[in-house]
Amino acid sequence: MKSDPSYFDIRIATSERDLLGAQRLRYRVFVEELGGTGPMVDHEARLERDEFDPIVDHLCLIDRRRSAEDLEHVVGVYRLLPGLRAEEFGRFYCDGEYDLTPLRDSGRSILELGRSCVDPALRGGSGMFLLWNALADYVLELGIEVLFGVASFHGTDIPTLAPALSWLHHHHLAPEGLRPRAHATGYQRMDLIPPGRIDRREAMVGMPALIKAYLRLGGMVGDGAFIDRDFNTTDVFLLMDTAKMSEKHRKFYESRWQPQ
Repeated sequence: MKSDPSYFDIRIATSERDLLGAQRLRYRVFVEELGGTGPMVDHEARLERDEFDPIVDHLCLIDRRRSAEDLEHVVGVYRLLPGLRAEEFGRFYCDGEYDLTPLRDSGRSILELGRSCVDPALRGGSGMFLLWNALADYVLELGIEVLFGVASFHGTDIPTLAPALSWLHHHHLAPEGLRPRAHATGYQRMDLIPPGRIDRREAMVGMPALIKAYLRLGGMVGDGAFIDRDFNTTDVFLLMDTAKMSEKHRKFYESRWQPQ
């Protein structure tokens, strides 16, 4: 399906129908496509949900060609949790996998990104650009300094993932003062291959597109990956320090995408 931007709206979910549409899209991607599950997943209704849904902002990409009645109108989503709101709630989603003490102690304004996904039929088109532009507006409005979240490799076969994980560790490790560490319950070391023996092409081929996009914006990773058995993924902690972005990256991030 051609992703003509004229068909799209983008908004923070304000209705129950938008929230259910986001949860239906997440179910299609994280459960049906990737084989994940969770204690609050509703398989009968085909909704992927958890305890954070009532308190986060759901940034939704809406396809006006699709009916909201069948919950297929949400074709892209980002889940956003500002630091002050997480403090009131008691935790971030990432607290379940990483020790976030360095970020909390930094005194910076932080934002957690999560559950990012796009309808399979629209990947590679304008949808992700529109989501990122709207995310840029959100970040600038709130004065966010550090964005973070977990990004996932599908599966838990570590030898297969070793080139990509090792590349991330050796080339994109966050500075110690901002570097969360994966909890011991799921910790997987990432320095599996010495720097001089990593095949860069092999590492990039095995890298999910979303992670590569974050790296182009100056993204950095935490200490260790986390094995998430429920979602059948190997997660890495990614953060972007807006103050450390190069001017090129900053202009790209703050730009307003226009179709050619």
